[in-house]
Amino acid sequence: MTRPHVHSAAAHRQARSDFSAKRRATIVGALVNLPLALIKVLVGVIGHSQALIADGVHSAADLLSDAVVLGAVQMGMQQADHDHPYGHARMETAATSLVSLFLLITAGALAYDGIRHLATDAPSTPPTLLALAVAVLSLVLKEGLFWYTLRVARKAKSQLIEANAWHHRSDALSSIAALVAIGGSMLGYAALDALGAILIGLMLAFIGIRYGWQSFRELVDTGLKADRIQVVREQIATVPGVRHMRRLRTRTMGGHDAFADVGVFVDPYVSLTEAHRISEAITSRLVRHVDEIADICVHIEPDGHADSDAAHALPLREQILPELERAWQDLPAADGIQRVTLHYLDDVIEVEVQLPLARVPFHERDQAAFDAIAREISPIAEIRLLYAAPQRTQRHE
Repeated sequence: MTRPHVHSAAAHRQARSDFSAKRRATIVGALVNLPLALIKVLVGVIGHSQALIADGVHSAADLLSDAVVLGAVQMGMQQADHDHPYGHARMETAATSLVSLFLLITAGALAYDGIRHLATDAPSTPPTLLALAVAVLSLVLKEGLFWYTLRVARKAKSQLIEANAWHHRSDALSSIAALVAIGGSMLGYAALDALGAILIGLMLAFIGIRYGWQSFRELVDTGLKADRIQVVREQIATVPGVRHMRRLRTRTMGGHDAFADVGVFVDPYVSLTEAHRISEAITSRLVRHVDEIADICVHIEPDGHADSDAAHALPLREQILPELERAWQDLPAADGIQRVTLHYLDDVIEVEVQLPLARVPFHERDQAAFDAIAREISPIAEIRLLYAAPQRTQRHE
């Protein structure tokens, strides 16, 4: 099983660049939201506009979410450690859940207050022209902030920053609602102001539920969508040496990145180093061609090896080799054995014995003797004799 480190220096530089962009976008958002929230609430109170006060509360919620986002982005950039072997990308996911919760709480408060005002029969003072002007200013600023933050989010592939961008868009939409409500109330339709506050609350609730559900799915290790998993399968299948695969599993993290693990079947007679090279090729191909894959754990399996209780009960080298050595210790070829290789196939073991070239003339006699041993020892299915020049370092594999 291999778990290669796939983050190159270039990938690290890109991550740092994305981090800087995300932090800058969040700070810009905070610098806009702080004065805007204060102005809208203050002017809403002075200008007698329930909708503008609701819009100001919305901007205050934006400011709170900016603080959460900034902290999560900072923590999410930390490298993997002993306690967080997959890194800290889930910090962004947790923060997205928290931002969604803020949105839902704010939505409930605004909707409740709007309904309460609708139920009140007391006459209300119409909003002032100043309230209308502030609503227009808010619309322009928040729409511009939305497009700027969304561009950063898509470039950095950050679900958290995108959620914050849509939070800005919701504030722009709430400013439109406030603008219509204020204008209508000034024209004599007093109920429009309270209705505007309720509408803003509903918009906030929709966005909160949307991103809250996405972050929840990620926190419970939801995998990639079926079409993306199919792309991963196709890329693995194109790697030379891969016969087929099983148990391809993925889990998303940080809104875009995904981690995967897969069992890949290869020729049971390839060397360990070749099998490892195939796993490296799989990792390299997926990281290059599947944007979401940040890391993959490849489990190499021999094609034809049964996944059964009998196969799992086969003896290990330390258990079966001493028995084989006792069986062939008196054979003429025993002293020349250079290497013994075991192949575990289905519920049997095939054995390769490497002898020096000097034993080639005695092949038929030696093979017959080893065949007799294979028939006597279970679960040995076959003993094949191979011949090679002596090795400088003799070892068992």
